[in-house]
Amino acid sequence: MNNAADILDAIKKGKMSSYQILIVALCTLIAGLDGFDVLVVAYTGPAISINWGLAPTDLGLLFSAGLAGMGLGAVAVAPIGDIVGRKPTIMFCMVLLLVGMGLSAFTSGLGELAFMRLVTGIGIGGILANVNIMVTEYSSARRKALCVSLMALGYPVGATLGGIFSVFLIQAYGWQSVYLFGAGAAALLLPLIWIAMPESVDYLIAKKPANALERCNRILSKMGMPNLDLLPAHHSVTGAKPGLIALLGNGDMVSRLFFTSVVYFTVMMTCYFLLSWTPQILTRSGMTQTMGISGSLLMNLGGIAGCLVYGFLAQKLGPRALAAAFMVGLVITSVSFAAAPGASILLLVTAVAVGFCLFSAVNSLYVLVPGVFPVQVRSTGTGIAMGAGRLGAVAGPLLAGYLIGLGLDKTMYIAILSAPMIIASIVLVKLRPFLDAVKKSVDISLNPMPAGVSSPFGENSH
Repeated sequence: MNNAADILDAIKKGKMSSYQILIVALCTLIAGLDGFDVLVVAYTGPAISINWGLAPTDLGLLFSAGLAGMGLGAVAVAPIGDIVGRKPTIMFCMVLLLVGMGLSAFTSGLGELAFMRLVTGIGIGGILANVNIMVTEYSSARRKALCVSLMALGYPVGATLGGIFSVFLIQAYGWQSVYLFGAGAAALLLPLIWIAMPESVDYLIAKKPANALERCNRILSKMGMPNLDLLPAHHSVTGAKPGLIALLGNGDMVSRLFFTSVVYFTVMMTCYFLLSWTPQILTRSGMTQTMGISGSLLMNLGGIAGCLVYGFLAQKLGPRALAAAFMVGLVITSVSFAAAPGASILLLVTAVAVGFCLFSAVNSLYVLVPGVFPVQVRSTGTGIAMGAGRLGAVAGPLLAGYLIGLGLDKTMYIAILSAPMIIASIVLVKLRPFLDAVKKSVDISLNPMPAGVSSPFGENSH
C-alpha cells in the first residue's frame, strides 16, 4: 500500500519534477506582480506629489495605506487558505488586486487613492502568505531555500521591470497608466492560476476536503509519483488545530506567533522604509525624478543578486545564520548609504549594496517562517506573522515621513530606521526549536513506523 508519509517524504527528499518546477515558476510570476504593485506608489509618488501638491506626510500616508491593506490581508484573508485551500484563496486575492489597481487609475484625490491602495494591499497580503506556503510545500528539502529564493526573486524582478515601464508610462501617459498596466498584468495571470496551479498536497492530506484522495492522486500523477490508496488519520503531536482561536489558545503556538511576528515586524519596518522612500531620498539629495527611480531600480538589481546568493548558500551555511548575517549587513549598508554624498555615484553604489542585503533579509523570512508552523495552521500562523510585518511596514514609511518633516539629517533618520534589524537578527535564535519540533512532528504523526522497518522510498525517508 502506498503510504502518505512515504509520498510526502519522497516529495521532500526526492528530485523535483517538472510539474513542481512549474508551480514554483507560477508562484514567482505572482510574486513579481506583487513586487510591482507594492512599489507602484514609490514610482508614481513623485509625479502624484507634484500633480496634487502632496506634503511628505501625505505621501507617507499613501505608502502606508497599501501596506496596511497587506497587513489586513495577511491576518484576515491569508488564514482562509487553511480552511478552503491555498488555490481558491490566491485566486480571490488576485481579483481584489486587479480591482484595486484598475480603480486606482480613476481616483481624483488622496483619500480615494489611499482607499484603493488599501484594497490592493488586502489582495497582496492574502496572496503572499499562500504563495509562500505553496512553494515551501512543493519544494524538496534540498532545494527549498533556492526555490523560495527564486519566488522571492520575483519581487525585485517585478519591481525592477515595473520601474522601467513606469518611467516610460509616466512620461508618455501620466501616472494613471502605471496602475492600469498592473491591473492588466493581474488579468493575464488569473487564468494561468486557474489552469496550472494545483491545491497543496500537504493541505489535501492534512485537511481532507471533499474528493481529497482523487484530487491528491491527480496531482501526484502529474509529478510522476505513485497514487495513494487512502489518506492517513492525521494526528499532530504538536496539538495544532485549525482556526485562529485554537491557535491562540495553545501556549506553544502563541510563542511561535510571538517570535515570528517580532522578526517580521522589525525586518519589514526597516525594509519598507527603504523601499518606499529611496526614490524620494535620492531626489531630495539633488537627483532628478528619473534618476531617483533609477536608483531604486539599482537597489532592486542588488536584491536580485542577494536572493540568488541566499538561495544557493542557505543549505550549506544554514538559513538562520545566513539570514542574521544579511540583517546585520543591511544595518551597515544603510548607514553607508546615508553617509554617501548627495547626487553622487557612491550614493547609487551603496543603494545597490542596500538592495543586496535588504531583499535577502526579507527572503530569509519566506524560507524560515512557514516551517515554524504545522500544516494545519500554516496559512494562519504565517499570515499573522506577515500581518505583524505589515504593521512594521506601515510604521516605517510613516515614521520616516514624520522624521523628515521634523528636518532630521538623512544620516540620522536612516540610522534610526535601520536599527530594528539588530533586534531581528537576535530573535532568529528563538526560531530553531520550533523549526525542529515541526519537522519531528511530521515524521512522527504521518509515519509512525516501527523501529527497524524501512520505507519503500529508501532508508533516508524519515
